[in-house]
Amino acid sequence: MSNVVIIGGGAAGMMAAVSAAGAGHRVRLYEKNEKLGKKLYITGKGRCNLTNACGIGELFDHVVDNGKFLYSSFYAFSNQDMIAFMEENGCPVKIERGNRVFPVSDKSSDVIKVFSRRLEALGVEVHLREEVADLTQDSGRITGIVLKKGCRPVPADAVIVATGGLSYPSTGSTGDGYAFAKRMGHTLTEPNPALVPFVVRELATVQALQGPSLRNVRVRVLNGEKTRYEALGEMLFTHFGVSGPVLLSASSYVAKELKKEALALAIDLKPAMTKEQLDARILRDFAEVKNRRFKNSLIHLLPSRLIPVIVERSKIMEDKPVNEITREERHRLTALIKDFRLTLVGLRDYQEAIITQGGISVREVHPKTMESKLIQGLYFAGEVLDLDAVTGGFNLQIAWSTGYLAGMSVSFS
Repeated sequence: MSNVVIIGGGAAGMMAAVSAAGAGHRVRLYEKNEKLGKKLYITGKGRCNLTNACGIGELFDHVVDNGKFLYSSFYAFSNQDMIAFMEENGCPVKIERGNRVFPVSDKSSDVIKVFSRRLEALGVEVHLREEVADLTQDSGRITGIVLKKGCRPVPADAVIVATGGLSYPSTGSTGDGYAFAKRMGHTLTEPNPALVPFVVRELATVQALQGPSLRNVRVRVLNGEKTRYEALGEMLFTHFGVSGPVLLSASSYVAKELKKEALALAIDLKPAMTKEQLDARILRDFAEVKNRRFKNSLIHLLPSRLIPVIVERSKIMEDKPVNEITREERHRLTALIKDFRLTLVGLRDYQEAIITQGGISVREVHPKTMESKLIQGLYFAGEVLDLDAVTGGFNLQIAWSTGYLAGMSVSFS
């Protein structure tokens, strides 16, 4: 039986503890917060989108960086395994739009209760309010950790670092694991906020458009004429820019490029119609209200808050009767609705980022075990690694899968 120390009591850390203890090891888990799963409490707006029920092949399609590295992890502990784990431990789940999986109760606390019960049943020693200051090693072999309080050493045969990234620092994600790994000789891929809202140049425009979400719009992020990201989904305008699921996912694909230069956002407000179909629809609407002024003619086509902005951008006089609008003006209106442009100039910071992109280079970690290639007995799991995915439960599945594999693999050290 090995003495296993786990640093971090989030999703990956708790799963690693359950896995390692289930394999017969003595496990001690150190968490610097006052409770386990602090970040889990706020995921999915407190409901915890704990995984995605898609086919296992689709899991890889939703990973943004280093998907191939996750082959062993996903097959060792899949999304279906996670669903079964929850239900077998007293937390029934439900599947919602986009195959998102939530507890039936809609309470993230129920997910944490499952892990708390399992950790207790398996005899895991949970040490709360205990911050780790450093790792110790000798001749390329991990020997333990040093606790910050009193600089107390804790010997260990294996250490699993599951400290998370930099997102939501109020939950304790302050990059500790990056520092530990660098001191052990590991390379760090530059971290960036990911799954995070965009800042736009046209602030007056987006502030005028703030309101409920726009459903089923198509967005494209472009660098010049080259499309860098394209998807259909839900978005919203904010006081600083744009957000919503489809744009949070876009941020993971274009964050690095956006650091270098501004990008264009093209929004198709009516993706279900071609330009020709939209033009015909506008003609019908105009025919029904032929004596109405242009600014009052779009109420059946667009949300009310969009109309003044569209009217202004169309360069059609707002008081012009619709029966006097020319074919050229109508085509300009159609083109605007199908290609509404904003300029992306940056991202919000880690306070609003759901995850961190970047982290410990996976080239220096064995994908079949999560063990460091540089230090024997040192393992990594979860967001601390250079792994990330789009929204929909995929990032938590990375945490569950890598945590499980790391904990299970200790027995093979």
